[in-house]
Amino acid sequence: MMQASDSVVIIPTYNEKENIENIIRAVFGLKKCVHILIIDDNSPDGTAQIVRNLQTEYPERLFLIERKGKLGLGTAYITGFKWAIEHQYDYIFEMDADFSHNPADLPRLYAACHDEGFDIAIGSRYISGVNVVNWPMGRVLMSYFASKYVRIITGLPIHDTTAGFKCYRRQALETIPLDKIRFKGYAFQIEMKFTAYKCGCKIKEVPVIFVNRELGTSKMNSSIFGEAVFGVIRLKWDSLFKTYPQIRHD
Repeated sequence: MMQASDSVVIIPTYNEKENIENIIRAVFGLKKCVHILIIDDNSPDGTAQIVRNLQTEYPERLFLIERKGKLGLGTAYITGFKWAIEHQYDYIFEMDADFSHNPADLPRLYAACHDEGFDIAIGSRYISGVNVVNWPMGRVLMSYFASKYVRIITGLPIHDTTAGFKCYRRQALETIPLDKIRFKGYAFQIEMKFTAYKCGCKIKEVPVIFVNRELGTSKMNSSIFGEAVFGVIRLKWDSLFKTYPQIRHD
């Protein structure tokens, strides 16, 4: 008997064997029944096998898409969004596998969309000060000022523009032209928020505390950061010449 749920949590993975079982169990330990879709980019450490083993324990709640190689965060989420739309989930989450996003915050993001009527809820590190734990100071400053920079260039009224912890209402993802989203790395997060804003989505920032991963290795590097810096200018420039579909608030 398939356990019905209106929500699915999409978790992209690459070499997350230390974290994957714990994060799945933590999400499934919430009072609210949600489903999980793991998108694994052919992790050589056997992440996908751990997920397959767990599927026998959670056969109707845990799903897995295995891709042929490391194709980037952005394309992983787009694949997941399309799958979630096809499977008619009303609330679709983005979340990391490494516990930097606390599963206990999922119900707060859900409430912002389900109860308060927002199209997108962002787990925000910067809406109430700087809420990051265990980050080296250089990275805190880089991330914080990157968000400030994005706000200045794009006019986005969002404090945490690079956040990857989010809940979307399905209508938001159906409105955003997913096939036109270009960026693959962390700039993908900025592009999605910018496009959603241009599409008239109502966005709420929900304060969360972001904890740096304890297990496994970070995927952040300077080329990802460069994509964000130059990508933002291009994003703003291109937006001057295009029209965006508008979300309907029925």
